[in-house]
Amino acid sequence: MRRLLVQMAVLTMLSLITNFTLAQSSPETSFFITSAGPGNGANLGGLAGADQHCQNLAAAVGAGQKTWRAYLSATAAGDQPTVNARDRIGSGPWFNVKGVKVADNVDNLHSDSNNLGKETSISEKGELINGRGDTPNLHDILTGSQADGVVASGEGDTTCGNWTSNAATGSASVGHHDRNGGGPNPTSWNSAHGSRGCGQADLQGTGGDGLFYCFATD
Repeated sequence: MRRLLVQMAVLTMLSLITNFTLAQSSPETSFFITSAGPGNGANLGGLAGADQHCQNLAAAVGAGQKTWRAYLSATAAGDQPTVNARDRIGSGPWFNVKGVKVADNVDNLHSDSNNLGKETSISEKGELINGRGDTPNLHDILTGSQADGVVASGEGDTTCGNWTSNAATGSASVGHHDRNGGGPNPTSWNSAHGSRGCGQADLQGTGGDGLFYCFATD
């Protein structure tokens, strides 16, 4: 009996050590896709709310000492000027939680030579995000941006009310983290097409779940 209890205690300790190890990120971690969104469609609490969500997720895996920003653009509104995603994420280089470099700098990030794709654009937990062909498909990543990282232009809403709306109306520009799918730019990681609406069900209906990219600025 005593031997069995000792064995159980050892197994429990090994399990705790393993889980702790899996929860920790590489010291170089400076990029991830949120493992989950706030759950309120594209209403992220504005840019500030999205940034805080990135910060909280990073802290949960031991990377909270860095300053994190959501890769999101916003349109000019009231006293708020236009915000371009490319201008708010630091200068790079950026590494995923497994220590794999995804881009050297802002220009490299927005070029065809970056290292973004399904295998490298992973969550803060080091997990793959479902892509096209998986169930459910979660490859639509909120950005509000066009391919060069500036706010998406065109008629209508492209940022779901600057990330404050969860209505069935409106739209958000999204990218495909797996570089695969439909839309005008199916292989774009940040500007594949617009969402069907801004609610959680609307985002899910076009292959997403309200996820977004997070980058460390330092």
